[in-house]
Amino acid sequence: MKNWLAESRNQLQDKYRSALREKAIAQAKVEIALAGKRVTDYDQDQLEVIVKAEEGKLKEKYRNSAFVLLLLALGLT
Repeated sequence: MKNWLAESRNQLQDKYRSALREKAIAQAKVEIALAGKRVTDYDQDQLEVIVKAEEGKLKEKYRNSAFVLLLLALGLT
């Protein structure tokens, strides 16, 4: 039972990370396009840094949204 729960948790975390990564990649492409450049103008390391930054932004956004939702649920806002 414990092993099943750990596997389920890991699978859920992997899905979350994958979805977050895909969304970060899409947003990174938008940021690159807005800068007037193309993805091919950057090397792999630069692209990784850009995507990591976008992941950080998304995590912060979701973290803030969860906090506001919690405050609303508690009736504090």
